[in-house]
Amino acid sequence: MTVAHPIPTAWLTAGATGAQNYDEFADDAEITEIIEANPSSALAIEMPHRAPGSLGKSFAESLPDAVVRLTQAKDAGAYRRSDDVVVLYRISDHGATAYGLWCMVDTDQISTSADEPGLVIRNEDVFLEKVRERVALFQALGHLLSPVLLLQTGRGEELHAALAEAAAQAGAPAATDVDPAGRTHAIWPLAAGPVADRLRELAGTGELVVADGNHRSLAAQSGGLDRFLAVVTTPASVAIQPYNRLVHQLDAPIEELLERLEKAGAQVSPGTATVPAQGGTVHLYADGRAFAVTLPRDPHGSVIDNIDHALVERVLFADALGLEPGDKRITYVGGDYPASWLAEEVDAGRSALAVLIAPVTVDDFVEVNLARQKMPRKSTWFTPKARGGLVVAQVA
Repeated sequence: MTVAHPIPTAWLTAGATGAQNYDEFADDAEITEIIEANPSSALAIEMPHRAPGSLGKSFAESLPDAVVRLTQAKDAGAYRRSDDVVVLYRISDHGATAYGLWCMVDTDQISTSADEPGLVIRNEDVFLEKVRERVALFQALGHLLSPVLLLQTGRGEELHAALAEAAAQAGAPAATDVDPAGRTHAIWPLAAGPVADRLRELAGTGELVVADGNHRSLAAQSGGLDRFLAVVTTPASVAIQPYNRLVHQLDAPIEELLERLEKAGAQVSPGTATVPAQGGTVHLYADGRAFAVTLPRDPHGSVIDNIDHALVERVLFADALGLEPGDKRITYVGGDYPASWLAEEVDAGRSALAVLIAPVTVDDFVEVNLARQKMPRKSTWFTPKARGGLVVAQVA
């Protein structure tokens, strides 16, 4: 049995709608700039309140604008309809190649704990406000524009080889799109038949881990969708980049923050405004100075309790700064933004503190999830990411 199914009604890009996903930005102003430069971008629909014509409205107030934009895009031929298909996906990245399969996956297969049955393992805590926005969006649109990225853990090598072979034999893609990093995204719709059926079997058999799209997967559950839009990919197709943090204001000078950390058991020494080469130490940057900080571990805690992202949440944010992870003074900055960008934000006075954290490894990520342990919020930035607006699933 496979949990991967064809998309009953798919709308495939004609080439101009591709976009970074709504949660890939450290600065909302970037979203507005991208939409302004490319009004056809799916971002104008996914983040309607950030589109130039809707600025000043709330997300909820902008939902009618999103509906109008999607309707206009379809009427203008920006999307082409294709029924009962899965979609072959290839991302070419300067010599490296990633593969995936766009499909619909059974929502009732989502599992968030060891005692909850299901083959789709959701692995991170989420921000409920973002989940509510995703539910409101697909209920207003009747369409899903961004996929959940799922990692096939049991048959990854087989799936990778089968996807590569299918792409090699597929001919010219139905559409291509180039992202800001220069990666070329190509898609091919596959109707029912031996190739599509084999890919669905490999993609949807065994345990799948949510690599990107924790909020989207929970939104599918909360909003009552029987199936959600997914791209099933392989471990050989992805890497995990750093996921850093900016704190926009501190309640005391950096010297006092460091004293609090030392009293809590942290070791502080001079450092650099770079991402640490390996886990165990985080780098802090403030007031033009960098510090290497080894945060105290909990000797009675689990492996997850003592990874760097969890220690930053518990020791730095909660204990030293009195901040909850969802505090608006914290911005989560994915791996598309280099350490130099975070340092510039601090130097320019737009943030007070940069927190630089070594990335989690793919092997560790898979091991943690198969053990049904939960990752801290925003601890994995997978690349390459599935591009939003390439394949849209109609759900109503």
